[in-house]
Amino acid sequence: MNGDQLREALRDEMLSVTAPPHLNADGMLRSARRARTKRRAVRACAGSATAVLALAGVAGVVALSTPEGGDRRPPAALPQAAPPPSSDGSAEPMPTGPDGLPQEDRTARAGTRYDQAALLLDRLVTVVPDGYTAERTVSTETGKETLGTHEANFSGRADGVELWSYMASVDVTKGTWRGRLLTEVHTPGNLLPTEPCDLAREFWGMGGECQPMTVGEATVGVVVRPGSDDRFDQWVAYRHPDGVVVFVAQGAYDRQAPASPLPFTARQLAALAVDERLHLR
Repeated sequence: MNGDQLREALRDEMLSVTAPPHLNADGMLRSARRARTKRRAVRACAGSATAVLALAGVAGVVALSTPEGGDRRPPAALPQAAPPPSSDGSAEPMPTGPDGLPQEDRTARAGTRYDQAALLLDRLVTVVPDGYTAERTVSTETGKETLGTHEANFSGRADGVELWSYMASVDVTKGTWRGRLLTEVHTPGNLLPTEPCDLAREFWGMGGECQPMTVGEATVGVVVRPGSDDRFDQWVAYRHPDGVVVFVAQGAYDRQAPASPLPFTARQLAALAVDERLHLR
């Protein structure tokens, strides 16, 4: 085919093709916002994982996995899928984010719910006992120092009310001892058990040996000894009269090191569960 024949063939082909529809600017902007949110989430997760791995390399701690290959991360730190379909088979609608668009998954990355989780972390840091140090790490995303982690996750709806959980975790050290403190708060309307020990054993499905403990007029479920799941050494659970559920857990990272005192006694940990500083409304 010579040059004239090629040009003629191309011209005929172009004339036979239907013109594409006009671009929808609003749709393009929505797609761009969602893509930007997804990229930020991926970078944030990568930064958190890098910081934890770097800490493990320096301190020789087991932060992410058990010897059997299980995951030590809290459920809130794992990928959060969309809520399951409702009883009528339709998909559970996601909450609306501060940009006016539905969230892409369970985790809030901005707005009021995100701020509540950040507040919970701030308050958790204030309860670290004397003699223990809350460790700081450098964010690979911002280059700034961060203290602990926090997340807000959408759990679903009950009677039309949104259910949320807030998680905050901070690494603590004392000499050569290294471990973490973690609290998880569930908003009113949650479907968690009401009996204190049933509630405590429900935490991350870890079970354990539980004893009820009285703190003032409150009864707190205290798991004094973990079962086969030993991601923490002790944890407690309390349901406030307004329906808010508070879990508080503590544990060492290096289980091969000589036994060291945990930051709190079982009674002190139980008192934290009823402490108003961790009672988000």
